[in-house]
Amino acid sequence: MPGNGDVNPYGIAFVPAGVPSWGMLKPGDVVVSNFNAQSNLQGTGTTIVKIVPNGDPITFFQGQNLGLTTALAVLRSGVVLVGNVPTTDGKTIVPPGSLLVINPQGGLIKELKDTRLLDGPWDLAVIDAGQFVKVFVSDVLNGTVARLDLEIGDNGVSVLPGSTIIASGYMHRSDSNALVVGPTGLAYDAQHDVLYVASTADNAVFAIYGAAARNHDGGPGRMIYQDNVHLHGPLALALAPNGHLVTANGDAVNPDPKRPSEIVEFTVDGQFIAQMSVDPAPGSAFGLAFGLDSKRHLEFATVDDATNTATIWKLRSDDQN
Repeated sequence: MPGNGDVNPYGIAFVPAGVPSWGMLKPGDVVVSNFNAQSNLQGTGTTIVKIVPNGDPITFFQGQNLGLTTALAVLRSGVVLVGNVPTTDGKTIVPPGSLLVINPQGGLIKELKDTRLLDGPWDLAVIDAGQFVKVFVSDVLNGTVARLDLEIGDNGVSVLPGSTIIASGYMHRSDSNALVVGPTGLAYDAQHDVLYVASTADNAVFAIYGAAARNHDGGPGRMIYQDNVHLHGPLALALAPNGHLVTANGDAVNPDPKRPSEIVEFTVDGQFIAQMSVDPAPGSAFGLAFGLDSKRHLEFATVDDATNTATIWKLRSDDQN
């Protein structure tokens, strides 16, 4: 928890190699976005924190009237992108939300708003080419996935022509406990140009092929995984180094009291591999990520938004499962 008392961590991301040395973030650092304020009202959290081993978190960014979502990424330029879906009272969302662009020193560069492309930015995935960045965003308020083509330079951030909705038709609705459910986790496979989408309300994972250059809305894509035994409202999604997909179950859909807050691993062909629980209470799992620490060791990180904690595991390089 940061100094202002924000709780309910949602997004978690590793800082990549190449970030500028004069910034607040270093390669291998881990950052977390908070969705709730100290009041625990949903959609009121204003901070991104840097995890400090064996110490209190350092506040990297703090804004006002925000609700920072799982849509969190750190670019090689040191720029941080984070989704914002605020509420007035923990229940009433202020649409459409926005995507915040933050500089390496924790200052707000720009707030991107677009009622069509950024309608409740709930999660994201990026193709980071330095000056030019493609950002895939899941929009929880209208059930779509957008691709924003950005140019990041000395003069700021520009949204380029070609930014468009590339997928739609995912179930989305308000929820008394989870606030809202809809398309959430995004994971991009650069080798095959496939974007994977964890759709919470559909309780399924979809694949969008040719996502980087797609210039039209192709519907929800192809369903690759639907498993009522192991899926319980999939939220965050990540592509593991072994080529498998890993998702966090939020338990807002198809809950199983015997398997709360599960992290589930499965293949891109829809074969279940493994699962583990991050908390004995339901609804605790949310953000997750793979990355490298400062010594280039592979790590896996998750948040527990019931206990307001993050766990980071070092992974064995010879472990293919």
